[in-house]
Amino acid sequence: MRVVVGISGGIAAYKAALAIRELVLAGHDVHVVPTASALRFIGRPTLEALSRNPVTDEVFDDVASVRHVALGQRADLIVVLPATANTIAKLAHGLADDLLGTTILASRAPLVLAPAMHTEMWEQAAVQANVRLLAERGATIVGPVAGQLTGADSGLGRMAEPADVVAAALALVADPAAPGAAGTDALAGRSVVISAGGTREPIDPVRFLGNRSSGAMGVALAEAARDAGAAVTLVGANLHVPAPDGVALVEVETTAQLAEAMEAHAPADVLVMAAAVADYRVDGVSDGKRSKEEWGEAPTLTLTQNPDILAGLAQRARQNLVVGFAAETEADDTALIHRGRAKLARKGADLLVVNRVGHDEGFGSVATRVSVLDASGVIAEAHGAKASVAREIIEVIATRIARDQRTGEGEA
Repeated sequence: MRVVVGISGGIAAYKAALAIRELVLAGHDVHVVPTASALRFIGRPTLEALSRNPVTDEVFDDVASVRHVALGQRADLIVVLPATANTIAKLAHGLADDLLGTTILASRAPLVLAPAMHTEMWEQAAVQANVRLLAERGATIVGPVAGQLTGADSGLGRMAEPADVVAAALALVADPAAPGAAGTDALAGRSVVISAGGTREPIDPVRFLGNRSSGAMGVALAEAARDAGAAVTLVGANLHVPAPDGVALVEVETTAQLAEAMEAHAPADVLVMAAAVADYRVDGVSDGKRSKEEWGEAPTLTLTQNPDILAGLAQRARQNLVVGFAAETEADDTALIHRGRAKLARKGADLLVVNRVGHDEGFGSVATRVSVLDASGVIAEAHGAKASVAREIIEVIATRIARDQRTGEGEA
């Protein structure tokens, strides 16, 4: 497969070398297109040695072969890492003032972007609007993740690890006949409702209790279910990533709002609770921002338990399939599965997806590892980029629906 690797001018440009090496070792024909700024961070000889192909950033090089168009026309896949705010803006507005821009505009290949920038830049409205626009046009956005940035600061904006970007990119062009790519026909025409993100419980108009969920897993599930032919509704709680094109989005903030939205869509064929839900809410939310003087040296918050949304969906008389998620910090694999089985029995769901999370694992990462459980125990395991893991989870769901159709299970 012919892969174009674009590199834009950010400090993370050195990481592109790892992605190039991985793609070449996997047997792909890799052509590197850096911007002029990128070549100030990583040298041309390094890129040529790793890719085993000549590297240029000039539109006017090799004019006779119309290289500035041919590269894009012949590409099977284009991956840009890092994708800086400047490059994202140029691509969003169709600018082609360099070889990378002309290559992308001249191509119909899948486009994968791995953003990398400081948190303040990533959170700018203009950057977020450009990212959403590119995603709506079909680009796949991988990351960014939270972590150490250039200098002493850290936060959301670090480029996803090169291996994770490569895995997500290759998953887009995987052979449809390959294992794990088939078997989702049972979802065609079905209605699927998926919750994603993390709920927030207000303390006052400014502060809230929340969690670190970005919503990336739920969004990937929505995209996979859509690709399987389902009519998908995504109930998004404070998403950090854009919702996929072709999916109905219902935006919520609190657990109560999430519960109301899921109940309203409960007649769907499949209900997936992938959102990280706050177990408690603040009793007596302040109407105004409370100062440090009002709080005192040792403030106390009184919490009230939120309704158990997953258990409520599972307990109602239904014809649908209910799937829950369990993010656990248990380090031991056996104990992790044990906790998952106990939660599945307690909640009453049909399937439960269990994954391990921690300070440096799970949240904000492009890659994940999950086990899917039913009443009999572990029925599937998957690991890798969240996009590919999501497709495997959707395949498990489709297989379960097809089985229930054959046996007549799931009927009220």
